[in-house]
Amino acid sequence: MRYAVEVLVTLRPGLADPQGKAVEGALPALGWTNVSGVRVGKHVRLELEAGSESEARTQVEEMAGRLLSNPVIEDSRILEVRER
Repeated sequence: MRYAVEVLVTLRPGLADPQGKAVEGALPALGWTNVSGVRVGKHVRLELEAGSESEARTQVEEMAGRLLSNPVIEDSRILEVRER
């Protein structure tokens, strides 16, 4: 079966996020003065062939740990696994 998967990769809490700070600093100039705590991450979408949803999830967890994220400084979370 073919599965569509979405993965969210974010910096671990407590680590500096220069991109997030840049976005947060620019928002007031655009009229949004009520925003704080901006963090920027990666949203990865992929499709894969697997025998079951559980197998697809296991494969994507391994991909996230070995390639999609840097597990030393980033957390990854599977947002969705759905059959295509």
